[in-house]
Amino acid sequence: MARDLAIDLGTANTLVYARGQGIILNEPSVIALNRKTNEVLAMGREAWQMIGRTPAHIVAVRPLRKGAITDFEVTQRMIRLLLLRAGVNRFSRPKVVICVPSAITAVERRAVVEAARRAGAAETRLIEQPLAAAIGASLPIHEPVGNMVVDIGGGTSETALISLGGVIALKAIRVGSFDIDAAIQSYVRHEFGIAIGERTAEEVKITIGSAAYVAGECSAEVRGRNLMNGLPETIVLSPFEVRAAIGEQVLSIVDSVVSCLVEAPPELSQDVISRGIHLVGGGSLLRGLSERLSQAADVPVSLVDTPLEAVVIGAGRCLESFEDVQAMFME
Repeated sequence: MARDLAIDLGTANTLVYARGQGIILNEPSVIALNRKTNEVLAMGREAWQMIGRTPAHIVAVRPLRKGAITDFEVTQRMIRLLLLRAGVNRFSRPKVVICVPSAITAVERRAVVEAARRAGAAETRLIEQPLAAAIGASLPIHEPVGNMVVDIGGGTSETALISLGGVIALKAIRVGSFDIDAAIQSYVRHEFGIAIGERTAEEVKITIGSAAYVAGECSAEVRGRNLMNGLPETIVLSPFEVRAAIGEQVLSIVDSVVSCLVEAPPELSQDVISRGIHLVGGGSLLRGLSERLSQAADVPVSLVDTPLEAVVIGAGRCLESFEDVQAMFME
C-alpha cells in the first residue's frame, strides 16, 4: 500500500507527513552533489553541514529560492529522495499534497507538480501555505469569522485573512529569513571588512537578533575572515547593530502585514481585533517580532504552538480528509 504524503517544500526546511503516522521527516532543504559524477552525496542535515565547507567538485545547494524552484532537476531528485525515505517505491505510488507559497506563479506550480510526478507521485495536489498553516494551528477557518495568519518562511512572508475555508485578503512578499541572514552578512562585510558565512549569520540572528528591544540583551563574538589580509578575525556585535542591519527586511514584513489588514472587509477587521494575528514559520521566532507587529497593527499578535510544523500538520489534516477538502486545493 502506498502511504499518502503531505510535503512542506520550504526554502529552508522540508517536512514530510505520512497519512496515519504524522511527521516522519524534518530536514533542511539542501542537497550535496558531486559535479564530476553528478551523483547525490547527501541530503538534508548532512548536506547542510557541508555548506561553505566543500572542495571545488562538491557543491551543497538549496534547489528552492524565494519559495520557487530555481533548479528543476535538483528539486526533482530531492523530492525523489524524500519519497524514497518515506518508503515509496515503483510499486507504491502515493497521493501527495505539497504546500507552496501563495505568490507562486502558474509556471512554478506546474514545475512543482511535474517534479513530484517524475519523482513517483500518483497524484499531486497543491495547497497554499497560509491556508495549511491555519488548519495546522487549529483555527476555525470554516466558520464565518476572520482568521489572520502570518507565515514567515526562509524565502517568503505571507499574510492571509481566511474565512469560510477561503482566503479573503492576501499579501505575499519574497522576503524571509534568508534575506535577514544576508543582511547580517552584508552589514558585517561593510562595517568591519569581515566575511562571514550564511550559517554564521544565521547563528548571529538566532543568538542576538531581534525586531525590537528585548530585555536582557547581550553582545556576541563573531568569527570571520578579514577581507584585507585574509586572516581569521573575531569581532563583537551588539543586538542594536544587528537590529539596524536587518531593519529594512523586518520593516518590509511589518508593512506587508499592515497592508493586508488594510484590505480586510470591516466585519472581518473586527474579528482580527478581538482574535488577533497568528504567527507561523521559522522566521516568526525572531525575538521581538510579535511586539513590533502588535505595535504597528494595533492588534494582539501571538505565536502558534508549533510554528515550524504548523504548515505540514495542516497539509496532513487535509490528507486525512482528502475528499472533503478538494475546494481548498489550488487549481
